Amino acid sequence: MASAALFHRFYREKIDAQAEFHFSGMTHRAAKPWEDDLFDGDENVIVDFKFSNSPRVTWWFDHHQSAFLTPADAEQYRQRPAGAHFYYEPEYKSCTKLIATVAREKFGYDTQPLAELIYWGDIIDGAQYPTPEFAVGMTEPATQLALVIEAAPEEGLPARIIPEVAYRSLAEVVKLPMVAKHLGPLLERHRKSIEVLRERIEARDGVMFFDVSDLDLEGYNKFIPYLLHPECTYSISVSKSAVRSKVSLGSNPWNPGDLSVNLASFAEKFGGGGHPRVAAISFEPGDLARAREVARELVVKLREKK
Repeated sequence: MASAALFHRFYREKIDAQAEFHFSGMTHRAAKPWEDDLFDGDENVIVDFKFSNSPRVTWWFDHHQSAFLTPADAEQYRQRPAGAHFYYEPEYKSCTKLIATVAREKFGYDTQPLAELIYWGDIIDGAQYPTPEFAVGMTEPATQLALVIEAAPEEGLPARIIPEVAYRSLAEVVKLPMVAKHLGPLLERHRKSIEVLRERIEARDGVMFFDVSDLDLEGYNKFIPYLLHPECTYSISVSKSAVRSKVSLGSNPWNPGDLSVNLASFAEKFGGGGHPRVAAISFEPGDLARAREVARELVVKLREKK
């Protein structure tokens, strides 16, 4: 959302003030995520998501290790024509920071009016919170907005929020009726999820495992496990939504442990991906049994490394 908002304002102010935007949210799925008719604009932009080999894509920004669906896609990126607006920098903590850097250094765009958005985009995407209490506390407008974007049960809400975030402060955005109406119930759900995870987490040998696939908790705060078990390094969980069964792999930002363990590489073996310190694997909604099997296998592997 932050990446899209930043690009939205940059493009309007630096490229085409009359441009009309349409936003499509993407979800990592077990199958190929791109629909054939998705890229129907004069400009088609992908931010913070996997590469598409469609010739209609004109801008692409990403920072994930697992950015390419196939080796052929990676080769197509390497052979991109001069002047193509494709930017891939996996060393960046956030795609928002990458877009800001490109806009400033390559296009002379002044990103200072968006400094708050860039700062929080980098903190949240890079899990650069000072403490687990801060990450779980939900006291900042940025973390409250992130909660609504991830967990609000309203189709298309992030797309409506993006243009607002491009021109308003985050404190203003969380007070907008379309955001505020969801925040109270989601904060209560968040508080209850802490107790659910307290009961369900199985913590041993530096690795946590829990399964919340029977609950509406796919959007749980990923830092709760490290607040409850700060002695652990890794977290593996299973969750489920209408569109996927999901295995999440995480590492404790405040107790990182063995930095040689690359969670994205673990996930890639099962069709997933992400970052070295946090990753995920998506399965079809009906493949929950397989998701649980893979999760347990990963738990065993990580505990063996401790």
